[in-house]
Amino acid sequence: MLSNTLAAQAQKTGLLLDVVRFRNENTVTKGAVVELYVTVPGNALIYRKRAPKIFQAAAAVTLEAVRADGSAAYQETITLKPPVLNDTSIALKNPISFQKRIELPDGQYTLRAKVQDQTSKKNLATIEQPLVLDFNESKTRLSDIVLLARPAGRSAVPGDNFTRGGYSLARTPNGLYARGADRLAWYAELYDAPSPIVLATRCRIRPAAGGADVLTSAGLARAVAGGPHLVLGDMNIANLMAGDYDLIMEVRDAKGKLLTSITTRLQRRPDEYAPAAATLPR
Repeated sequence: MLSNTLAAQAQKTGLLLDVVRFRNENTVTKGAVVELYVTVPGNALIYRKRAPKIFQAAAAVTLEAVRADGSAAYQETITLKPPVLNDTSIALKNPISFQKRIELPDGQYTLRAKVQDQTSKKNLATIEQPLVLDFNESKTRLSDIVLLARPAGRSAVPGDNFTRGGYSLARTPNGLYARGADRLAWYAELYDAPSPIVLATRCRIRPAAGGADVLTSAGLARAVAGGPHLVLGDMNIANLMAGDYDLIMEVRDAKGKLLTSITTRLQRRPDEYAPAAATLPR
């Protein structure tokens, strides 16, 4: 299946909403932990002069998770401010991104993200996408895939918003691997895995339009005490041609039988500027 990590994108403003679903390991709360990752391009905002050679912009992002009956399960408005500029004539302004983790019970929801320019008070974009959570059923399955700007590294910071499974995760917004981003990396979790403790994994890249695999990578899903198996890896994509691709992650047992798989979309744009990873944890 195609995971919710496919970003919903506003056509003109470039507002991006990436969504990843993990199982909530709290046996009392259950349901899911949903990571919402929002990116607003700096070029979409109006910069106001605050002092000589000091220009500041700001955006208000409203996030909502709406139940099937129309009631709000979650709602929050967050103000984002990109770095101050001393010259607004520069063509390239860095995007601003943040990540939010919310806990939701199993069910069907609509996720909505709306961004407003705080200088002009103009609504720049509204994005909506469905969200289905069904983690209470016991079965061997993968979380959604987190596409990373660099390979995951061990983290010694407990409770950090960008840490998962003991690893520090730096996202690449909208699954974009642009100029200079020649290493594809990923993180996922495997739930209710059968024995043995270590299971074989394979990640395959193929054109989104269809066709044969163009790159593959073998790895392992390793058990973590008191938690799910972790699936981490990376591969060199320096020679991958520009285009849209599917990343297919598979988990197999010792006999090669497919246990579960999941797919997400990535973009290869070697001639474009690669935006920075998230900088504002929430």
